[in-house]
Amino acid sequence: MDVTSATARIHERLAAAARRSGRGEDAVSLMAAVKTRSVEEILEALRAGITVLGENRVQEAQTHLEALGDKIRPEFSAHFIGRLQSNKARRAVQIFDSIDGVDSRRLAETLSRHAVELGVTREVVLEVNLGEESQKGGVEPEGVRVLAEEVVRLPGLALTGLMGVCPYDPSPEASRAHYRKLAGVFGRLSTSEFPHLKVLSMGMSHDFEVAVEEGATMVRLGEALFGPRRSP
Repeated sequence: MDVTSATARIHERLAAAARRSGRGEDAVSLMAAVKTRSVEEILEALRAGITVLGENRVQEAQTHLEALGDKIRPEFSAHFIGRLQSNKARRAVQIFDSIDGVDSRRLAETLSRHAVELGVTREVVLEVNLGEESQKGGVEPEGVRVLAEEVVRLPGLALTGLMGVCPYDPSPEASRAHYRKLAGVFGRLSTSEFPHLKVLSMGMSHDFEVAVEEGATMVRLGEALFGPRRSP
């Protein structure tokens, strides 16, 4: 798949969806979800102008980032997305700029402790369980404010936003109510209380335009950029 051409087409679709939501064409950032992707594919995405990479396996991310470090490349930020095991939290704090998927005070405290020990500050995004799916991570919408208040008090962490994953449905419209609900939760968190809040991460390859129409500021795309995912 031609990643450069795909990126250009996606940016056009993002701009159109942002206009439909009454926002400017540059209101939405594009995160490339690079699970199972080759370094060459990732480099092509970076050269096409993508500046945010999403990884959900710490070991694979380390391999990617070490390989990219040996090449001439644009600057980018690396985000861990999804469930993070506590025994991998220290390494995640070392190699990622942002941990997108914090869903408990316990995990936040673990990340904070490692960040303080390492002398760094890491951005964190809270994951919200949108579909009441017990097998998925995420804090319930009703518990977001309490968790947010706990996280902003922890040293070494900067709370920057919320993220959510919808129950899969082939129809993009099936995601709309979930994204609207998450946007409502996001909107009720006062920026005076949470001054770094800027990221509303929702929308994937099959439904990202709906997510943008409902207020997403970041979408996480894999197959739309790179084609079908390879087996791990």
